[in-house]
Amino acid sequence: MAFVQIIEMSSSKPDEMREIAEKWEKATQGKRTARRRILCQDRNTPNRYFNIVFFDSYESAMENSNLPETQQLSSDLAKLMDGPPTFLDLDVIDEMG
Repeated sequence: MAFVQIIEMSSSKPDEMREIAEKWEKATQGKRTARRRILCQDRNTPNRYFNIVFFDSYESAMENSNLPETQQLSSDLAKLMDGPPTFLDLDVIDEMG
């Protein structure tokens, strides 16, 4: 079953956050299990962001989460956030398109 994780975060330093994410993408090339990622900005609250990450399964998401590079990413991003992130863990039960 496919799995999607939505990470809600707030930061006044989006450029720095993107730089860290790009480093993670390069460092995890060939070993990360995230299949797709979409970063969205809230139009009504400019410092509010949603990172939508797609995985083949919950298990593959946990494998990705346990990568040392992902642990470092989380630590580095936390320093740039205005508060702790919120995670939504979603099992995909229907998909169109």
